Amino acid sequence: MICKRIAIPFYFFLLFFNLQAWAQNASSFPHSLPEVEGVTSSNILQYLSAVEKSKNEPHSIMILRHGKVVAEGWWNPYQSNLRHTMYSTSKSFTSTAIGFAVSEKRLTVNDKVISFFPNDLPDSVSPYLASLTVRDVLSMSDGMEPDPTFAVASKDSNWVKAFLALPIKYKPGSQFLYNSLGTFILSAIIQKTTGQKTIDYLRPRLFEPLGIEDMDWEENLQGINTGGWGLRIKTEDMAKLGQLYLQKGKWKGKQLLPASWIEEATSTKIIQHPQLSQAKKDSSDWEQGYCYQFWRCRHHCYRADGAFGQYIIVMPDQDAVIAITSETPDMQDELNLVWKYLLPAFQKGKLPVNKKMEQALQQKLASLKLPLLAKKDPSPIEKNISGKLFSFMPNEKHIESISFLFDNNDCHIVLKTDTATYPLSFGPGSWKLGETNMRPVSIVSGARENFSILSDNKIAGSYEWLDNQTIELLLRFIESPHTEKIICHFDGKNIHIETQNSFDFGSKKAMLTGSTKG
Repeated sequence: MICKRIAIPFYFFLLFFNLQAWAQNASSFPHSLPEVEGVTSSNILQYLSAVEKSKNEPHSIMILRHGKVVAEGWWNPYQSNLRHTMYSTSKSFTSTAIGFAVSEKRLTVNDKVISFFPNDLPDSVSPYLASLTVRDVLSMSDGMEPDPTFAVASKDSNWVKAFLALPIKYKPGSQFLYNSLGTFILSAIIQKTTGQKTIDYLRPRLFEPLGIEDMDWEENLQGINTGGWGLRIKTEDMAKLGQLYLQKGKWKGKQLLPASWIEEATSTKIIQHPQLSQAKKDSSDWEQGYCYQFWRCRHHCYRADGAFGQYIIVMPDQDAVIAITSETPDMQDELNLVWKYLLPAFQKGKLPVNKKMEQALQQKLASLKLPLLAKKDPSPIEKNISGKLFSFMPNEKHIESISFLFDNNDCHIVLKTDTATYPLSFGPGSWKLGETNMRPVSIVSGARENFSILSDNKIAGSYEWLDNQTIELLLRFIESPHTEKIICHFDGKNIHIETQNSFDFGSKKAMLTGSTKG
């Protein structure tokens, strides 16, 4: 039987591709082709190439124009159905909760902070503390210096009382200082005025109308959502918040948040460093003005912004939203790539069809992946170390022992610390997907929190024999920006371990030596 090759028109391929994407999630945005929405596919391709060659590590991107997805992609092993740690992008959701509370007349931005916490006040209330308003906290102008977040979160269990006891150096509203603990206070105010945690208060007002599901949010030992960090949502969920704000609070014809609040929340309330030269201001997206837990950007844009490159960029002039998750040591560099390649991609009106570029873009988006460790022949020492337990003296990493088992080409280890035991699996030049109760490294890992929501973390592991005596284990926490690397060198009955994480970008390494009795 002879089969004839039938030429399928390119647009049928793209239509099928977009219908598949739509069918995966009935609550997702409609999809369209870039040129149909006035976006140049070539610019998106150039951006993808540039970000992969940069020092930034991309995890996902979603680009919306006129409310439609024109490009989306996840760098394997990151996936569309996984949440991602938002870090300070969480702040914009806390600000949104305040917006709902204001619209429901539960509070005003002029209310004094001390009015919400009469039982947590210090013995002496200073004039500056007495004058501190919700608006001051929203705009990061609490008047404290230095930022008290880490000192309080790591030592105190009652963060509200500790915040109110802090000295206020400057008149509230007069000077900018980034203060994540202040955002926690906003979350505490929501809980105080509504009787609900911020995540629960937002559920029927924001999350359910926007079709946001499976989110979670860290909380402190008082049972209050951390507010300034700790929210985990999907890339598409990020884009949904951006689109809601772009549409001035309207969603599917219904006004969820007043347009007046959207305007107030995203307009400049304070200039970060007014003494800077204009040239320095013009080169930085952190010097364009701060709003209510949103940042103004260059090019008349604004954004929600989380550490290591978690962005919701709203572009009103372009009627566009860009959501990005990543891990980067240079967040300004990452934004520079957006302005260089994606900003000029948005044109007025429809563009001529460019089948070659559109097909190349779709193929690129479907094949995104992070570099893998190489697959090499097994080391001859695998049979010697398989099943062996290596023990360690007390050390800064709190590792007590590690054991290895090689089975069907996979490497399985059991890592025992002074508090828990973690089985982990790694594929040879491939990702071995799994879950672990091990918590990823984090900026706030030292905080006194209830970290129970961070159990069953999704992970991907890969390994490579660097030589016959040395194995590298790469562990990605794929609902987090961060990665752990463990390099083990075997020397007879001894093992020498070097650990580092991408959080430190290779600047810090821990060296451990252990041994086996077998």
